[in-house]
Amino acid sequence: MTYCVGVKLDEGLIFASDSRTHAGVDNFASFSKLSLFEQAGDRVIILLSSGSLAGTQAVISMLRQNETQPEIASLRNAKSMFDAALLVSDAMRLVDKRDAQYLSKNDGGFQSSFILGGQIKGEASRLFRLYSEGNFIEAGDQTPFFQTGETKYGKPIIDWAITRSTNLNDATKCVLVSFDSTMNSNLSVGMPIDLICYKSDSLEVTMRRRFDSGDPYFDALSTDWNAGIRDVFSRLTNLEW
Repeated sequence: MTYCVGVKLDEGLIFASDSRTHAGVDNFASFSKLSLFEQAGDRVIILLSSGSLAGTQAVISMLRQNETQPEIASLRNAKSMFDAALLVSDAMRLVDKRDAQYLSKNDGGFQSSFILGGQIKGEASRLFRLYSEGNFIEAGDQTPFFQTGETKYGKPIIDWAITRSTNLNDATKCVLVSFDSTMNSNLSVGMPIDLICYKSDSLEVTMRRRFDSGDPYFDALSTDWNAGIRDVFSRLTNLEW
């Protein structure tokens, strides 16, 4: 199982993913689901992946390989984030077309999806959710975040606490709390957690961090959150019907 979150704020973008993957005979293994495509001063593009590990790795490898060939359209020369989303969509469909006949024999399919976001010089930050079929939607004012994978345990926290005007620091804490809630409820989502916070118009990533099991900051945040929840329920029990 996977849990990935992308958030679009007035101040910038937040991307976070767990790293636990059920890899067949390997049982639960750790693979990063966050990919960064960056040219400082020109573009920052972040991709979160969910679903079939073989499928998502094939898509990302194709995107990186295309960057080495200047004559080919790639994330390195895309003129807009919309064009970048189209390139990821095209790569998804190529992988699906190549593998579909073999995957169908085992009742499988491409079954991979992505959250794509970032900023290309000359336009504002943008955030997209790409489905396994290759079609996609863009985050707007009323829906400033996207999730993939095990979404239900962390969604209420983000719904309650984050709006477009929430600052990057507070929103990042809420995203991490949503991971804590998800991991407490579903053991197939687990550490490490990869995080990128991108400040709009900076055109470079200056805040990237991996939270491993036992990370002091994450543990302190989890302790404070759980203590706060217990306090709320303690006060609720004193209310009269």
